[in-house]
Amino acid sequence: MWMETKAEVEEARRSRASSRRRVLNSLLLCTGDMEHLDKYMQDKWFVLQLAVWGLRGVTRVILANNPLSGALILAALYWASPWQGLLGTVGVLASTLTAVIMGQDSAKVTGGLHGFNGMLVSLLMGVFSSAGDWYWWLLFPVLLGSATCVFLFSGLSSLLDRWDLPAAVFPFNIIIVLYLLCTGPNNPYFPHHPATPPGALEPNGTEIVVLQVIRGIPLGVGQIFACGALGPSLLILAAVLLYSPLLAVHAVLGSAVGMSARFIHGSASWVSVLGSVGV
Repeated sequence: MWMETKAEVEEARRSRASSRRRVLNSLLLCTGDMEHLDKYMQDKWFVLQLAVWGLRGVTRVILANNPLSGALILAALYWASPWQGLLGTVGVLASTLTAVIMGQDSAKVTGGLHGFNGMLVSLLMGVFSSAGDWYWWLLFPVLLGSATCVFLFSGLSSLLDRWDLPAAVFPFNIIIVLYLLCTGPNNPYFPHHPATPPGALEPNGTEIVVLQVIRGIPLGVGQIFACGALGPSLLILAAVLLYSPLLAVHAVLGSAVGMSARFIHGSASWVSVLGSVGV
């Protein structure tokens, strides 16, 4: 009887260890590039494939390539602002679908390389717009700008490949600058916030609040997607962590270093202002 009990204990221990391994293996399948998902989606409906390609395009903004991370980032955007989440969804799908229609390289399409510029264009158009949320006219420049990014990406890639340079976010920068130049604060259909003239901002104080500094680190990561809320920014950081813990550490360190540089620059500017007035 004692031998039977010992055997049962050993069997239970092996069963628990096997369960933990299965859970760990399942979690590991959700990390990295999730290449196994592409093989699984090969014979699925085009709509589902397009959704996966679009989610990969969402994560390409942060140099990642994980559809589950893309779903978390989209959830964070909808959490912060449903309107911004909708614009981001429309932008990434419009640019990805345009690349499919144009017959662009399938590896780049499935890898999301034609989606992230459309994502950035749509989010920034929403941020710059002064018409408020749920201004449906904004969908027209979002669709047009996101689709145009594909043409620019294709043309710039063929040009810059001669010098082994990536096109990266050149299409996004070109489209958003042209959009802002063609519209203005008084545009009847697509008004945007006026630019702050140089010297209009008052110098900030040099008092440092530790909690605000700590809070600003994840917010700095969220600002990549024009997200200024703490909760959604933490979810975006979790999405980066899911893809690569090392990339998440770099994102946190980069945000922290950027904040430190801003404090040093702010302090230096404040000292120079005081010196100029003879204090």
